[in-house]
Amino acid sequence: MMTRRLFYSAAGLVTMLAGLGSRKFRGALPTAVAPYAGDTLWALMLFLLVSAMLARSAIAIRAAISLGLAFAVEFSQLYHAPWIDSIRQTTLGGLVLGSGFLGSDLICYSVGIAVGVGLEWVFRRFSLPKLKAPSGN
Repeated sequence: MMTRRLFYSAAGLVTMLAGLGSRKFRGALPTAVAPYAGDTLWALMLFLLVSAMLARSAIAIRAAISLGLAFAVEFSQLYHAPWIDSIRQTTLGGLVLGSGFLGSDLICYSVGIAVGVGLEWVFRRFSLPKLKAPSGN
């Protein structure tokens, strides 16, 4: 059986690839979805990575930490100093930290994390896949 940490990590990787794809192939997505897909998937990936690190924590705690981190990153975009703007101008820095504050991103983050919570609830409810708690660290 797959451990929770491994499952969350793998799901986070798949979500990251989907998020990058949603940005690269934005034109192929429906107009109503394209501007929001990347941010929603970023938040889902964040939830999955937090879940991988805190696999034994309650889902509400993991969701709250994820939402707090996502909102902190978004609100940090209101701060502009040369040092952080230079980080944001790199590919990785731009993907992680973003570049400009958008209120709609807060909604996307909330939706992405809610999707993660909902999917976990479905997996647990129907035992798909069968996950065991990690042993040790």
